[in-house]
Amino acid sequence: MQETAVPSAPPTPPVSLAALLSRDDLGLRQITGPPAGEVTIHGAHTSEMSDPYPYLLGGELLLTAGVHIPEAAGRPGSFDFDGYVARIVAAGGAALGFGVAPVHDTVPAGLVAACEQHGLPLVEVPPRTTFSGVARAVWQLMARARLSELRRITQAQQGLAAAASRPDPVPSVLRRLAGRLEGRAVLYGPEGAEIAAAGREPGDEVRRALAELARFVTGHPSSTATDTVAGTRLAAYALGPGRGFVLGVAAPHRGSGDHTIASVAAVLLSLLTGEHQSGTGAARSSALVRLLLGARREEVAPLLGGGEGDGAVTRWYVVHARPDTGAPDAVSASALGAALGSPLVDAADDVVRVLVPAPPRAEDGGGVPPERDGGVRPEGDAGVRPEAGAAAPRKPPAGSGPAGSGPAAQPGWTLGVSAPVAPAEWPAADAQAARALARARATRSALVRHAERPGFADLVPPGEAAAHARALLAPIGGVPALAETLRAWLSLHGSWDRTAVALSVHRNTVRQRIARCAALLGADLDDPDVRMELWFALRHLRG
Repeated sequence: MQETAVPSAPPTPPVSLAALLSRDDLGLRQITGPPAGEVTIHGAHTSEMSDPYPYLLGGELLLTAGVHIPEAAGRPGSFDFDGYVARIVAAGGAALGFGVAPVHDTVPAGLVAACEQHGLPLVEVPPRTTFSGVARAVWQLMARARLSELRRITQAQQGLAAAASRPDPVPSVLRRLAGRLEGRAVLYGPEGAEIAAAGREPGDEVRRALAELARFVTGHPSSTATDTVAGTRLAAYALGPGRGFVLGVAAPHRGSGDHTIASVAAVLLSLLTGEHQSGTGAARSSALVRLLLGARREEVAPLLGGGEGDGAVTRWYVVHARPDTGAPDAVSASALGAALGSPLVDAADDVVRVLVPAPPRAEDGGGVPPERDGGVRPEGDAGVRPEAGAAAPRKPPAGSGPAGSGPAAQPGWTLGVSAPVAPAEWPAADAQAARALARARATRSALVRHAERPGFADLVPPGEAAAHARALLAPIGGVPALAETLRAWLSLHGSWDRTAVALSVHRNTVRQRIARCAALLGADLDDPDVRMELWFALRHLRG
């Protein structure tokens, strides 16, 4: 486990040997060694010493004309090629460039064999190419790579800053960071539990190692630590002194600017998880004073930030939450608020209440309906079930849910979420969230949402509904294509053409399958009551 310091600027990125070989003006040719695309060069150095070890820092392309080899001067004798190459490898040399002429007409066969044995890339430098030209080309490629890396870092900084300004800043920053690093970004709370996460889920070994690394930085003076486990690069960043929050990052590779990008995210998360955010403390204080002096809730809501803004009626969710173990404290409640994207947290007794700004509504032109972007539908079959429906299995996603779906389940917490309401309806939403939390605890669900429009189908216990569905649909249960076609046909209001398009079959095939369903079920599919009953049954049919 290695502790590192945050650099003032990203290091100059190395260049690929393949990029150097692709320069037609140099005419370089690789003779042996691993593929050039897998070899990185950090610089170029010329040496005619028989032992270049003391003069190498590591990562160099070592250039030599072989003057130090006795046979090169016409003197008889042997040269220890194996020892020479072994010393280059021990010093961390990235590759060996051998210049042909004026000393050698060809690359010595013994040198080729030694490089092949030790896995050191050997490159032939033609007579027309000077070593200074090769070195200049290396530095030019490194300068271009550094400029490209600086542009990538700048774009990442801008993206992270934009993410931090969203209504759900903590999950947004984690998602943007995970996307930039093509890995996993995790926010750990003071107790070491995952508060929010984004990106590709790593294996168990990597996940445990990252959590251990996060605990390491909370108990040591260093604010940053790195490690490598199962080929995955890990890094942990303490967020502020003594607060216990840690940013953990796991990525399959580590670019020269990745540490700088992660450090920027750590700074933003430090501000977001802090007790005070820039400007918001004074605004919340002003809102409290106005409420105490008789102002209406809808008048002070814009001071709290988030929501739709711009003079429109702001909508909010009320969230009631209880920890799965123990009683909530001020720190864990603040961490929950940060994960949900709101600093408006009230930790009283055994329940934490959070006031979360809702995203803009689709009809107002600022959002996307949940059914269009994969969000949770209040009455849908997938995702987190509404309050009046069946409970979803406890497999909560980290962070906030998709746009328009409201707050998402959080690891270690049981949540009840109200419908999005205007400030004038906050008391009603508070009651909704309390009822939703009670149902979530009774059904052992990670999260239950208040359903604005509970359906008749939700009045039937899930087990009984599933048993009835299996019995009703048993005649077609052995033919998945029939059930699939019936489901699509009913969902599209009996349209033959649209069903055919949805299933990528001919419309006559749809007609034949629906006729077969009607015959096997002994049902009149033109009867709306029959269609309704079959639709409810298909909703509860699994597999």
